[in-house]
Amino acid sequence: MKKVLVAGEINVDLILRGCPIFPAPGKEVVVDDLEMVLGSASAICAMGLARLGTPVVFIGKVGTDSSGAFCLETMARAGVDVSRIEPDRALKTGVTVALTAPGDRALISYLGSTTQLTEADITDRDFEGIAHLHVSSYYLQAKLRPGCRTLFERAHRAGLTTSLDPGYDPSEQWADDILDTLSEVDLFFPNEIELRKIAHEDDVIAALHALERTHAKTVAKLGAEGAITLHRGEVVRVPAFRVEPLDTTGAGDSFDAGFLGAWLEGSDLLECLRFGAACASLSTLGIGGTAKQPTWQEARTVVARGHT
Repeated sequence: MKKVLVAGEINVDLILRGCPIFPAPGKEVVVDDLEMVLGSASAICAMGLARLGTPVVFIGKVGTDSSGAFCLETMARAGVDVSRIEPDRALKTGVTVALTAPGDRALISYLGSTTQLTEADITDRDFEGIAHLHVSSYYLQAKLRPGCRTLFERAHRAGLTTSLDPGYDPSEQWADDILDTLSEVDLFFPNEIELRKIAHEDDVIAALHALERTHAKTVAKLGAEGAITLHRGEVVRVPAFRVEPLDTTGAGDSFDAGFLGAWLEGSDLLECLRFGAACASLSTLGIGGTAKQPTWQEARTVVARGHT
């Protein structure tokens, strides 16, 4: 099978479940449950690929703290190759605290090591034996962002294909440097909000057409509405598969894994979209982004069953 290199951020998600109301300054609330799970878009995508049976190598940054050890142990146990991650004593591993209330959630993040990976940390030797390079969280990876286009260009020269999931821009500037980066990206995976902001269009279809001028094939994730792309100028859309979601954390990253897993195996565009949608839907059946990511056979069964 083709091997994937994921270059990205790693952090812990601390999920506080059943928060009756979000706390006000000076007050305390009590939650029903607590779980610590692997977080970050890049790591969740890597875990999804590994669960599907796709060989994955990860390059990123963590601290030497207990959170970093937890992340590395979790990824290694799932079959992700973490041998190229060297814990750094000078860093603290990033942490996101998620407060979940009925119908809503609030996030508080300490970015820490998640911003520290640079383009120079990934050498041409790291591309040896690799078929595809994936990067998530373009806007959060502050030190990788300036060299991201160069990284993808180097990967192309080495014969790799490439993909990018931008994630949300916390500064909400949505600067156009990403459009230059897309000249070296083969597959682009924004969600609906990110697509509209990056393309500077209010309409999803108009935004897809606006990004056709880039090199990348844009595949937009629409949450409960499924996914959409263009093929030869025509709209191709698949609905989400029906489930009773428990937690939607990381569903878009599981979509990326499913689409990439099928694409790397030579599936056609519609099959890749269906596979991505199946992986996204199934991932929502557990707490956190990785607990219920499907195997290849589990995703295949859902795709074969259809959208009923």
